[in-house]
Amino acid sequence: MMLLFTIYIIAISMVFTVIKLVICRTIWDRLLVLNVISAQTLMLLTAMSIYKNSMMLLDISLVYGIIGFIGLALFSRFILRGGRQK
Repeated sequence: MMLLFTIYIIAISMVFTVIKLVICRTIWDRLLVLNVISAQTLMLLTAMSIYKNSMMLLDISLVYGIIGFIGLALFSRFILRGGRQK
């Protein structure tokens, strides 16, 4: 019961985070919000794997976390080097 409540709370917070993504003005704020969305997705996948008792979802969340971290680092580096303006 409590785990299902946690899944709903994470899903609702993801909706508010997407709204914040639309409202943000600077690219760094949007990058931070994308990182928060990635972390929330990780939490949601982990909670769903516990709820469904599925090790495969836990593996998927681990791979998603690694890809999300690498993507965030590469995107930050792309922005710092000037993006497409060079």
